[in-house]
Amino acid sequence: MIKVTVGNNVKREQVIVPATTTLRQVLENAGIDYATRGSLHLDGATLNPGDLDKTFAQFGITEKCFLLQVVKADRSLN
Repeated sequence: MIKVTVGNNVKREQVIVPATTTLRQVLENAGIDYATRGSLHLDGATLNPGDLDKTFAQFGITEKCFLLQVVKADRSLN
């Protein structure tokens, strides 16, 4: 079982999932809108296309990790 801290800039929660769970399943169960905003990171590394359908086991995650959506805000001073 993997302890995953999943969330975004505002909300984070911890869930326990089997190593055979995909990243997409965890994001969807947590209600994270991964398709339209920000970039996705697994333990600080940016995820690539196709990574969402890989399991935690395929990434070599065995105990715990962070799966976060990072939304960068435009800080224009106009």
